[in-house]
Amino acid sequence: MPMEEKQLRVLIVRLGAMGDILHALPAVTALRQAHPEWFLGWAVEPQWRGLLCADDCKERGPAMPLVDQIHLVPAKQWARAPLQAQTFRAVRQLRRELGTAHYDICLDLQGAVRSAAIARWARAARLIGEDQPREPLARWFFSERVPTQGRHVIEQAIEVVNQVAGESLPYAPAWLPADQKAECNADKLAQPFVLLNPGAGWGAKRWPIDRYATVARALHSLGYTIVVNAGPGEEALGTELRNIAGEFVQTVQPTLTELIAITRRAALVIAGDTGPLHLASALGKPVVAIFGPTDPARNGPFGGSFRVLRHPESKRDHTRRSEPEAGLLTIPPAAVIEAAKELLQELR
Repeated sequence: MPMEEKQLRVLIVRLGAMGDILHALPAVTALRQAHPEWFLGWAVEPQWRGLLCADDCKERGPAMPLVDQIHLVPAKQWARAPLQAQTFRAVRQLRRELGTAHYDICLDLQGAVRSAAIARWARAARLIGEDQPREPLARWFFSERVPTQGRHVIEQAIEVVNQVAGESLPYAPAWLPADQKAECNADKLAQPFVLLNPGAGWGAKRWPIDRYATVARALHSLGYTIVVNAGPGEEALGTELRNIAGEFVQTVQPTLTELIAITRRAALVIAGDTGPLHLASALGKPVVAIFGPTDPARNGPFGGSFRVLRHPESKRDHTRRSEPEAGLLTIPPAAVIEAAKELLQELR
């Protein structure tokens, strides 16, 4: 039987992090739409499982719309204790799990040596990755290397997936899981609301909290409920924003599935370059993106309605500095408020 006629089994390897998985989702969603009969598996870090499945799913459905099987890979945990017997047992178990899943093709959408090595454990006939992956050594694991031309990482992922599809796939809005309880709880939030996410992976990407408070006051005066997402380790940011802006601010500390449900209902999302921003973009929500040392043309919002604010002199720099990048500090609250008003006006 020709390869293109076979109901293929395809493994996706994209372990993390949140934004990176969200950037891979449109490509895999497009593949699923083009080949609904194919079996798709995904290898992912346990903490990001909620981006693929809302609960203990056994088959595809609203709670697990995209993939047929999830392989949990606690690679960070293994790295912290590489020589422990428990780690060796877990690695052996995963190798056995992947090796007996009988995948025909493996797509490494991470481009790291670690992800490429894990992809090899599936023993698929074809292991496909970018010609110039994030870590150059990873390319030597691939049986097929795909030159990519797109500037945005979403475009690059689609180009890699095209190698499997055998055609040029269009951009497809990501399919994300729906948890019934989380969706019901999110319905209780007062509408309409604007969702703010003041946190970021490191300080250089974090717009000052007092400026978020100024934005919150301005949008609240227009009649919007203000909801602040305080992710793990960011609880103090949510409290500080509320203390500065006022008691009208509602802070939430949601799980991943709860954050998906909340974001679905937001009128607008305002955030820096961080996972919740990319979640909003993946869901097609209007976003105001506040960028500093990272390049929005490469990993900013994609599709839908958005405004990106970035100082023209900001340079791409992934050094994990604790203080906000200088260009980020030149963006005033007035610019964010104006961008938010423009997007909210477009919704009316």
